[in-house]
Amino acid sequence: MRLLFAGTPAVAVPALEALIGSRHEVVAVLTRADARAGRGRQLVPSPVRQRAEEAGIEVITDRPRSEGFVERLEALQVDCAPVVAYGEILPRDVLAVPRNGWVNLHFSVLPAWRGAAPVQRAVIAGDEVTGASTFIIEEGLDTGPVLGTATETIRRRDTSGDLLDRLSRSGAGLLVATLDAIEDGAIIPVPQPADGVSHAAKLTVEDARVLWTHPAHAVDRLVRGCTPAPGAWTTLPDGSRLGLGPVTPLDEPLEVSLEPGEVQVTKSAVRVGTATVPVELGEVRPAGKKPMKAADWARGARLDDGLRLGQEVSA
Repeated sequence: MRLLFAGTPAVAVPALEALIGSRHEVVAVLTRADARAGRGRQLVPSPVRQRAEEAGIEVITDRPRSEGFVERLEALQVDCAPVVAYGEILPRDVLAVPRNGWVNLHFSVLPAWRGAAPVQRAVIAGDEVTGASTFIIEEGLDTGPVLGTATETIRRRDTSGDLLDRLSRSGAGLLVATLDAIEDGAIIPVPQPADGVSHAAKLTVEDARVLWTHPAHAVDRLVRGCTPAPGAWTTLPDGSRLGLGPVTPLDEPLEVSLEPGEVQVTKSAVRVGTATVPVELGEVRPAGKKPMKAADWARGARLDDGLRLGQEVSA
């Protein structure tokens, strides 16, 4: 089949790679326009655009609602349009162009975790299993009939970044198999059930704030779910933010009881109290500095036992 591939971030690149190596022909790539990034705020092309240009594939950055977009899409004469994390809403007239529709690769087992942050929400919720689904895009949010699924176990120490990396690769194989089956006429779309629907709203910075009054397992899941983005954080007594990498809940309480947010500093570790057992901090990122081991940060900042995180002190 002649394909238009739509995708933007690095997580979409494995799928593009798999399609380039498949029996199908990727005739064009649709991606978001170049965005400013880095300290110099220079315009940077999306990872998908970079890979497409390396492969000599035509790149389209026009938005789907822009004038002339439908006509340009029709001129490509594509049979199907696979989508992975493109980041734009597709209007009805655009959806109607490819004869086999737009097929989305979504990183959950639908109807669970419809929306922008399915992997992060699954980790935060403590799910044991997630996966990937291919489905036909409709005007509703991730509501279209399902074409194929693959499952993936969520490991005990997975961050959302770890899990998404694995899903992007297994999902690439699922997407190619789905397109093969569409071309062969060997697949039947299955409507999503009404039961089991959950929604995965995009995580905000405030969502990523750690509340030490929560149990240790909830703190652990939140931090892992927010790694690498948007990044979990707490506050120091002066109100400045401290970024947090994954933490480790202790197997049992310490000899000295720690209140929620209370810090215990040793030569090799920094522990923080929660509503249950304390957690040991891993990597931290003080405001304006690079990430570092928590113990190194504590020595440099000359922290004392009894310091409270998450409780700013008014001047």
